Amino acid sequence: MRQKIGITQKKLATMTGVSTSMINQIESGRSQPSYETAKRIFDSLANLEGKSSSHTAGDFCSKDIVKLKPNNTLHDAIKKMHELSISQIPVFSGQDLVGVVSEDGIVKHLADVGEAELKNAKLADTMEPVPPIVDFSTPANVLVPLIRYSKCILVSKKSKIIGIITASDTLKMME
Repeated sequence: MRQKIGITQKKLATMTGVSTSMINQIESGRSQPSYETAKRIFDSLANLEGKSSSHTAGDFCSKDIVKLKPNNTLHDAIKKMHELSISQIPVFSGQDLVGVVSEDGIVKHLADVGEAELKNAKLADTMEPVPPIVDFSTPANVLVPLIRYSKCILVSKKSKIIGIITASDTLKMME
């Protein structure tokens, strides 16, 4: 995206407050940025790109968000995932987003503790960190690079989560 816009690694580094070396390492795949760094980079690139993308995150997100609570079990999550053919579910405590449970995370947990513990394990003990959240007006072309670093992206409008974007949703952009 940086090259498409036509700016140097040095300019992007200056804009985002990271070193040119870090930008180079991220682009070459030798380093993965923290969420905060990735967000600053993507926000800067999106601002530079401006309105060149006619579609937004709001156009591609699934608006029917399945939610679970920290006291739900992994068994509850697996059942929902199978019923609805989804691969990740945000976890909310009241109105607050506290994490995400994913197929990959469940498989890792299964490998660590074994099947006997799976049914009773609470999401609070096994969920992954909160995924990135973008505003519904974020240009859609910013989403593809971001989804590479996360299992899903949540979409907000006026500080309220209104949708979820997964890797399969980003494929809709190619149609």
